[in-house]
Amino acid sequence: MSTFLRPQNEYIERAQKLHGKRLDTEERARKKAAREGHKQSENAQNLRGLRAKLFAKERHAQKIQMRKAIKQHEERNVKGAPEEKDPSNPVPAYLLDRSNPTSAKALSSQIKSKRAEKAARFSVPIPKVKGISEEELFKVVKTGKKVHKKGWKRVVTKPTFVGPDFTRRPVKYERFIRPMGLRYKKANVTHPTLNVTVQLPILGVKKNPSNPLYTQLGVLSKGTIIEVNVSDLGMVTASGKVAWGRYAQITNNPENDGCLNAVLLV
Repeated sequence: MSTFLRPQNEYIERAQKLHGKRLDTEERARKKAAREGHKQSENAQNLRGLRAKLFAKERHAQKIQMRKAIKQHEERNVKGAPEEKDPSNPVPAYLLDRSNPTSAKALSSQIKSKRAEKAARFSVPIPKVKGISEEELFKVVKTGKKVHKKGWKRVVTKPTFVGPDFTRRPVKYERFIRPMGLRYKKANVTHPTLNVTVQLPILGVKKNPSNPLYTQLGVLSKGTIIEVNVSDLGMVTASGKVAWGRYAQITNNPENDGCLNAVLLV
């Protein structure tokens, strides 16, 4: 009896954490999502037979969910009768049956839970940070022949993270230069519950609050969310697997201190 070898754990996620993603991953995902409407329109016009029936059924279910969501948003401000109270002042007989409607907030539990999830997702040690302007981050490099005058290059003046397999583009096509002296590979991560600080290797930059471009370039500034390798700490997930990567937020200014301090987001 032959045995089939199946991949263990989240091998795709692990590969992405080790080697990173393409710089245009988010842009490609956005464009793919934008093309979905065209794809659905094409399928609705061209599908025939059983496939057309299945597609129509799926689309019908999607429209029902969409209408329900719209209805929930429209029912935010609804009017309802107030609680019945004995009037303190005498009221004429013809006014006894009247009820003054009061506007009440009718937010569904689904919207409330979504708000709670969103708040929990973004609850970080440093919620607000000062933004970094492009004039402060980039230094203009004049390059190329004088006749061309179009050599557009910038040197990043802040600390950055670059993956281990990073290869520079040819000098002619390179637009952003990240100096070797300002690249960081490890961070001093503090566990908030255990009050223990460990030096852990950085896997990637998840989000820089100043600018999405800074996230792509891997700029490490105060408030940036980074991903660190916590496999040495022996942390496990809810399903019992060994946790590979965890998010942490940078709490200091690395360009001033010469090191990277972060707090683990537990």
